[in-house]
Order: sequence, then structure tokens, then C-alpha cells
Amino acid sequence: MSRSLLLDRWLTARFGAGNFVVTPASEDASFRRYFRVTSGRQTAIVMDAPPEHEDCRPFLKVARLFGAAGVHVPAVLAEDLANGFLLLSDLGSRTYLHALDATNATALYSDATAALVRIQCASRVGVLPPYDRELLLRELRLFPDWYVARHLGVTLTPAQNEVLALAFEQVLANNLAQPSVFVHRDYHSRNLMVTDPNPGILDFQDAVYGPITYDLVSLFKDAYIRWEEERILDWTIRYWEQARKAHLPVNSDFSAFYRDFEFMGVQRHIKVLGIFARLFHRDGKSGYLKDLPLVKAYLRQACERYFALHPLLALLDELEKRQPEAGYSF
Repeated sequence: MSRSLLLDRWLTARFGAGNFVVTPASEDASFRRYFRVTSGRQTAIVMDAPPEHEDCRPFLKVARLFGAAGVHVPAVLAEDLANGFLLLSDLGSRTYLHALDATNATALYSDATAALVRIQCASRVGVLPPYDRELLLRELRLFPDWYVARHLGVTLTPAQNEVLALAFEQVLANNLAQPSVFVHRDYHSRNLMVTDPNPGILDFQDAVYGPITYDLVSLFKDAYIRWEEERILDWTIRYWEQARKAHLPVNSDFSAFYRDFEFMGVQRHIKVLGIFARLFHRDGKSGYLKDLPLVKAYLRQACERYFALHPLLALLDELEKRQPEAGYSF
């Protein structure tokens, strides 16, 4: 039986035949799809997660955890785990990505930062999967496998592989030394909704327990929207001050904290380059290619700033056939 027919039967059992209308709401980078169900004056969202590809149980678990932390997540109205359907409260259609502009950014990010602090304050060991070395490294490997080999069509030399392996070890050493908290793992403008209370938080089913700067990087060095570095620095300081007041385990030296933030960004942006390339070449989703330049710019900016990452910057130049700039060398 087709998923459309399965979904129609499930909704008919809840709303009655002919008493609802289903329209597309959104898609994401996985096999999940979302539909808006309208019945009279009420709307809800259906998550369609084919069980052979997706598991709804992590979503339900994290929804409970984050809801208990006092942040705004969708309420679960009904579930059919066998067929991979969830009926959720509707948080609207106004994402941060569409709402953000130069005049409202500080206020919207202030709300998002406050929600992030609440999530992190609720953290407990052993509740979510660990964001450990194995997972962090598996994400980094997406870069040589999908971005370099598949997207650029480049076979790395032994020397280039050595440079990349050393860079990965330096980045991982920093990431794994950071204090651990609950990590949403995609805390950015496409997954934050302008709601009351604000923000509404979506797409948290892959949450883990890991480095405290990860979600902050997702938020302020967003792959889909660019801000001046001065604003990012200001917003990061504001988070750091809130986190210290909340007794979160951030480094008491802001410069050290910001270095952790940037090294975490290197891990994320290397991963994202691999993911976006995979979405295009494996899944036929070309829309993410337009976001590659911003992700590469974030990565290069961090590599330029830290001497330990200069060999990685030189490798990026080689891969992109750019001329190395003065000021760094192997």
C-alpha cells in the first residue's frame, strides 16, 4: 500500500472522511516529509517518516526532554510508529531564515540563545547518545568521501591524506576536550520558527550529548544566512555571559571559549560540505549547492586564524586550485 493511502486512512480514522485537507508543508535533508492538515479552523502537522529509513522514537524522546526543559517544541497529538506517522501541533510557517533581517536579528537570536541555555541546563549524562570520537570522525569523513572524491573528482595523494588526517586529529582533540551538554545538532534558521513563545524548535530527533559550542556554531555560523563577524562575536559574547550566569561549564576565558567555538565550526563545516555534496550526488537534491560557498568561507576564515590549521588551509587551496595567500605555509 502506498504511503499516501496509508496516511489518508490514518487521518480519516482521526478526523472523519472528507473532513480534512492535506497540503505539503516542508521537506528536509532526510527521508522525512511534512504535511499540513487542515480540518475546519484547526491545523496540525504530519511527519511522514518511512520506518525502513527513519525511526520516530528519538523524536518523541527528545521532544519530551526539550519540552521538560521549558522550550517550545511541537506537541505530539497522535502517533502511529508502525507506519511512521506523527501528528504534531502546528508551529506555523515563518522560519527564522525567512524572518531574520538586520533590524530584528539581535532580538530573534536573543530568544534562540535563551532557549539554547535552557536546553543545555537540562543536560544529563547517559540520556542521549554520546557525540563521541567515532561519530565526530564519521562526520568528518564525509568530506573526503563525498566532497573531495565525488564532488570535486579529486583523488588525494598520500601527502594530502596525511595533512587531512592530522587536521582531523587536531580538531577532534579540541572538540572532545570541551564540556558536554545536550546538543540539538541542527540548531539553525531553518529549524527555528517565529512563534509565541519564541522560538519554536524543530528537527531535533538527532540530538546527542556532546560539545557545548556545537549548537552555537550552528546558530551563528549558519549555512543558510551570512552575518558580519562583528555581529557573530557580539552574539557569542552574549551567549557566553548568559551561560556563565546559568552555571554552564563554559571556559571562564572568553578568548579560549571562542577558540573552541571556531574549532567546533571547523568540524561542522567540513561535515556540512560532505553532506551537501552527498545530498546532490546521492539524493538528487541540488538546492544545497548554492550554500557551499558560505560554508567554505566559514571554514577558510577559521583556518586562516589559527596556525595549527594552516596546512588544512593550504590543502583547501590545492583542492580549489586557488593561489595560496601570504602568511601561512606548511
